[in-house]
Amino acid sequence: MSLDEFFCIGITVTLGSHRFEPEAIKAFARKYDPQIFHIDEEAARNSIFGGLCASGWHTAATWMKLNLEAGIEAEVARWPGPGPVPEFGPSPGFKNLKWPKPVYAGETVTFTRTALAHRPIASRPGWRLLTLCSEAFDSTGDKVIEFESAVLVKVE
Repeated sequence: MSLDEFFCIGITVTLGSHRFEPEAIKAFARKYDPQIFHIDEEAARNSIFGGLCASGWHTAATWMKLNLEAGIEAEVARWPGPGPVPEFGPSPGFKNLKWPKPVYAGETVTFTRTALAHRPIASRPGWRLLTLCSEAFDSTGDKVIEFESAVLVKVE
């Protein structure tokens, strides 16, 4: 199996779905993003969004949770070799984060990732940088978040 096949380059993987319940939206927002349209239903109805909606950071955190739950163990389990099983390391970050549409209370969102490419890291022999297109869509198919993320992977 090549690394392209192992990383599923160009293949969109569904990570799972999550329903954003009003109380969870408010609890997350009180702790991390206390904007009125995230914590107060009446104020949210009178805001630019017209209703209670999840923090974009709540949406991003849910992508990360589902990515971790869906990902690494399943990929490692299908490694046929040769050599040691690839070891997933830290993420150096993300870029091009966009929230094109709010996620309203009661909506179910489906999260995906698509591996785009991988390359060796010159300063860390045996390690590669894997880049991913990270997205989520509401029940109508509209995109609610997108960003490009990366993860370091030890392959030797």
